[in-house]
Amino acid sequence: MGKNIVVAGLGHGGIAAAALLAKAGYDVTVYEKKKKGTLGYDWTDIFAPDALKYAEIDMPDDDKYEYKQDMTFFGPTSEKALHQHVPEDQLEIKMERRDIYEHLINNALRYGVKIVYNCEVEGPIVLGNRVVGIKTEKGDVYGDLIIDACGMNSPVRRNLPESFGIEKDVARNERITIYRAFFNVAEDVEVEAKFKVMLFKGGELGINWVASEEDHTDLLMGRFEDFDIEHAEKFADFLRTENPRLGTKILRGGQFVEIPVRQPLSIMVADGYAAIGDSAFMTVPVIGSGIANSLKAAKVLANTVIKDKSDSFSAESLWNYQVNYYKVLGANLAPLAQAKLLLLKLTPDDVDYLFEKEILTDDLITIGADFTGIGNLKVDPKDLINKAKQVCSDTELLKKIIACGVGMGKVAAVCSMMPKKWNQRRVQNWAKVYEFSFK
Repeated sequence: MGKNIVVAGLGHGGIAAAALLAKAGYDVTVYEKKKKGTLGYDWTDIFAPDALKYAEIDMPDDDKYEYKQDMTFFGPTSEKALHQHVPEDQLEIKMERRDIYEHLINNALRYGVKIVYNCEVEGPIVLGNRVVGIKTEKGDVYGDLIIDACGMNSPVRRNLPESFGIEKDVARNERITIYRAFFNVAEDVEVEAKFKVMLFKGGELGINWVASEEDHTDLLMGRFEDFDIEHAEKFADFLRTENPRLGTKILRGGQFVEIPVRQPLSIMVADGYAAIGDSAFMTVPVIGSGIANSLKAAKVLANTVIKDKSDSFSAESLWNYQVNYYKVLGANLAPLAQAKLLLLKLTPDDVDYLFEKEILTDDLITIGADFTGIGNLKVDPKDLINKAKQVCSDTELLKKIIACGVGMGKVAAVCSMMPKKWNQRRVQNWAKVYEFSFK
């Protein structure tokens, strides 16, 4: 074997794939711009534990995680609530973000993966029609296969030749800006909804949550437009009027990050190249969760590479990775991008109406928020349209819902027509149709 695999960036999917490939006997090196021990934001994150098993990773020690509590969703007026009721065997776990990375990194090191820290990846090295390496601040690095785990704005993906047909940029409505901080507990009062999620609160286009923990209050704001710390502080003051536990002293966090919330990448592979995680837009389009999806993608990618006995790492052989990823997850994720587009067209009054008329239900909120856990979300566009027709008397809103349902149906149909075998012309033609489905 002896083939040299280079992973650009220490994304969750990249390091999980590195471990599986090193375990299979490949020589794998990861290049990461951050310092050792500094990966991960200063807060917790949630993901489905079944993804660890899928990626052949042990569960973390019991003291490193806890099970996430159900969320309660509110519309802009907060008058009606929707409650999750996730079954115990499908609960997600909550871990410190840095502990997640440590667990994945230790797993990879156990199988011989090498990690080079303090080494920023600057772009790909391309010879002819093949990616043969990466440019880094410390010099050029060559490999037989380059796995791109550099994230949403990957310098590798964004600098590939146009002839590859791989999408490079992320539109403003395809990424959400998140501000998150853990605040002190101002008043130790009992709250009915311990994990409170608010949509379009205060007329803002976005999502907020206030989660009441024993020793802190977890505040998140997500917007589809740029905002700054001054706006975040003012909005936090606004939220305190209904959430007296939310203190004013930041204990941890206080950072802004950007997360892709769009359909998976239309073409994830080329000769010598495969994208994974945020580099391939593997988050759930309506909520931004992506860790579990990336871990599952790691297994799909590793299986594809290992089963290719020729070790050619060609687009033809790597295409099976994309086909199988869409079969496992992508074909269900892509239609949800239409639901995200619907969200961007709604007004606060529209959202309240969806709650009041029970077009949004406890069951839908439960399935949608737990998508990464079960990996088999099936939202029937016809059911969505029929239900809206029965209860929705708002003509303009009904038109938006019908358009969303039709769009979801079209995207599902396009996904089913993805070429099963690699042919560059056919694949790129399919990708154009797929991308146009979200315009």
